[in-house]
Amino acid sequence: MPFSRLAAATTPTAHLGLGLAAVGRPGYINLGREDDLPAERTVDALRSRTHELLDAAYAQGVRYFDVARSYGRSEEFLADWLSARPDIDDIVVGSKWGYTYTAGWTTDAEKHEVKDHSLATYERQRAETHALLGDRLDLYQIHSVTPDSPALTDKDLHAGLAEAASQGLTIGFSTSGPAQADVIRAALAVTVDGEPLFRTVQSTYNALETSAGPALAEAHEAGLTVIVKEGMANGRLAAPHAPDALQAVARETFLGCDAVALALILRRPWVGVVLSGAATTVQLTSNLHAAVVDLDDDQLERLAKLVEEPGAYWARRGQLPWH
Repeated sequence: MPFSRLAAATTPTAHLGLGLAAVGRPGYINLGREDDLPAERTVDALRSRTHELLDAAYAQGVRYFDVARSYGRSEEFLADWLSARPDIDDIVVGSKWGYTYTAGWTTDAEKHEVKDHSLATYERQRAETHALLGDRLDLYQIHSVTPDSPALTDKDLHAGLAEAASQGLTIGFSTSGPAQADVIRAALAVTVDGEPLFRTVQSTYNALETSAGPALAEAHEAGLTVIVKEGMANGRLAAPHAPDALQAVARETFLGCDAVALALILRRPWVGVVLSGAATTVQLTSNLHAAVVDLDDDQLERLAKLVEEPGAYWARRGQLPWH
């Protein structure tokens, strides 16, 4: 599996990845993002910012990079970066299909992405991803599976994904919403010809939303690589928005709220990769300090009190504006 490359890595940051959701398109829901990106969010400006982040991440030991068909031009930006650096062969590249980007490079679109987990969408988007990333793609994930998704039951889709797996592509899925644990457990039961289909799972898990934790531990036990997204809760765990308890622990560790929030996730024994969604190199470097944060029992106890009820957490996330 391609993730064996990460297991063999020795840098402290090898299990921190970089996701390009925040820089592959002009609009996203992260708090503070309006101040993080250039005022003129042209394609060239965001391409340049993306390449700057990729260079900084790789130089600091990051070896997993995460994009998606619906993250604007993130696949294209990553493909351009890879083409200019053919000697880089020790990274893992993951993308996702299942959402189509519909914002037309604007921040005020009525809909920014449209979900469709059908076999036809997979085949179309697989061809689009291949045209950009070719053989550099290691992992292809179904984007944001929820309990009602046909991706959990569509046998024809499963057969198509299994065929891709037989050709060397790792197949995974991501989750979102208050029922993430149910989706993870349902996906673990999906097999093709008696073999498990999915080899990775990417889920939201952070100091505020921990409900998927037990199911993610089960996925890890079953042999899947666990990727954690939204570790910063879309900016709610970054200064100045972070809860008082998190800010207090950050002061005690002499590091940022972001580093503490991500370090809390890295402590979980089932975690394979924790994604940074940084939009600036300063944010990225601060995020990567998570690898060296040491939290004591008292600090962990205080941070544990930040957990919200899943329904409330996801309702608030759904209200975040696109900046």
